[in-house]
Amino acid sequence: MRLASYRLNGVTSYGVVVGGRGLDDLETARVVDIPRNVPGAPPTITDFLAARSDSDRPVPDGPSLSFGEVELLPVIPEPRNIICIGVNYVDHASETGASVPEYPVIFSKFTSSISAHGAPIVIPEDCTQPDFEAELGLVIGAPTSRVSVGDALQAVAGYFTFDDVSARDYQNRTGQWTQGKGFPTFAPTGPYLITADEFGDPAGRRIRLTLGDQVMQEASTSDMIFTVPQIVSYVSSVCDLRPGDIIATGTPSGIGAAHTPPRFLRPGDRPTVTIDGLPSLSNTVVAHG
Repeated sequence: MRLASYRLNGVTSYGVVVGGRGLDDLETARVVDIPRNVPGAPPTITDFLAARSDSDRPVPDGPSLSFGEVELLPVIPEPRNIICIGVNYVDHASETGASVPEYPVIFSKFTSSISAHGAPIVIPEDCTQPDFEAELGLVIGAPTSRVSVGDALQAVAGYFTFDDVSARDYQNRTGQWTQGKGFPTFAPTGPYLITADEFGDPAGRRIRLTLGDQVMQEASTSDMIFTVPQIVSYVSSVCDLRPGDIIATGTPSGIGAAHTPPRFLRPGDRPTVTIDGLPSLSNTVVAHG
């Protein structure tokens, strides 16, 4: 199932994405609103995803909306947490001079950084090193604590494209990365998610980020140091996961800071993240003010 979050006439809602000639075709694809067309449907996309089985998720049958009629929102408009995994591809560890970690490196982005496909990435006035990071994102659908690796994927409700935009100058001021990660608009997601049952195995997916015609990052999610099940299991061992928690699973090599000379984001750039089996995520970079 493909699910989009949006605002219509000032009201936040969500629905099933139908039609379209492909995952990236938002011109002919349409959305069938779930709360308006399914009696008793959960009021939020998080509650909908928290249904314990696919049979518990009602499929609407009603009038549809074009993407041009609605304001597209982040896939999870109000995430409980945004949990990120750092240094999770060997080549990325090498390009940053980091050692391959023994355990997943966990940091966070502020929930106020969440943003939607097509929304501008706003560079702070005094930020001189804005960077990009293509990532596979996921959302938790069930309360999860200390889950085994073998059972970890049962906690995942859906997957989506994610860009961990990072202000390297801020990030590197101290040993803690969060201050460079959490600016408003620095967590674009979407344009919509695909539920875990439809997406299938998250391993073996090509992930890439382009700036115009130039491929900046390209790898396979099978190149991760820690797999998605290992990530979910480990994170659940250090904090209780709840429906609506987002996990970004790490970025491959090719970040702007690692290029010679560095290639940081500039106003007018439009980084595009593509992952096999998911719709592409694009956002235009603008200067503050």
